[in-house]
Amino acid sequence: MATQIETAQREVVLVEDAHVRPMMGNQVLESLPSRHIPYSQVDPFILVHEAEVKVDPAREAQDTTHPHRGFDNLWYAISGSSSTGHSTGPGGSFERAKLDEGSLLFIRTGRGVLHAEGIGDDERREGKVTTMRGLLFWVNLARKDKNVEPFAKVVKPNDVPVRKDGDATIRVLVGEGSPVELGTPGLILDVQLPNGGAVSIPVKAGFNGFVHMLDGEAGFGANNSRAKRGQIAVLGPGGVLAVEGAQPSTRFVLMAGKPYGEWPVYNGPYVD
Repeated sequence: MATQIETAQREVVLVEDAHVRPMMGNQVLESLPSRHIPYSQVDPFILVHEAEVKVDPAREAQDTTHPHRGFDNLWYAISGSSSTGHSTGPGGSFERAKLDEGSLLFIRTGRGVLHAEGIGDDERREGKVTTMRGLLFWVNLARKDKNVEPFAKVVKPNDVPVRKDGDATIRVLVGEGSPVELGTPGLILDVQLPNGGAVSIPVKAGFNGFVHMLDGEAGFGANNSRAKRGQIAVLGPGGVLAVEGAQPSTRFVLMAGKPYGEWPVYNGPYVD
């Protein structure tokens, strides 16, 4: 029996500015959660934060360790580098991870984990001044999976699949060829259009999806809705996302996933 491919173009149903939120000494761009975007439209994605982490050995280190449970926590190094720790070692001991540009840290928080221990401590010990522009996002776990054993995985830049498509260079953080699997089928792409132009990206029908803009500006979807740096564009149903009229140096992250249809219960750093 032949597999049917959904070719209907998705439309953009909403474009919104991310709001700025102070957090752990940083000004964070928060595109999710949003009071204007119902969770049902972005399920299974819970939170998206973009920020610059600055490390200066001349300044006193800040204790940023905090707990999480009930979701997949991913931190992507857009540019620059930094280090961090998480309690996923034997007996809950801390493991250190170095994130170079293009690296992805994946933590399944499961029944509970401590995260962000000693951000930048490795660089401070080496006397390095660094800045990492990072994208942090939370992806829900099914209620039946919220008590699983936590673990962490660092995906090095060379282990992230890369392909050329139209005018775009696409890095596959989650999806075909990626070593990262979410608790639900998903697709997370870092899409760069260095010279501008256009690209058409298949997005599985039945997935919720949105675009978080990192740089530049482009038209998205069948209705060619424009979105620019610091905005989120939420997608309607369909099987293909068309991107047209991108400015040079446009870059965005496309996030899509199969919804659970379960309403998460928020309790600070916990998602039950």
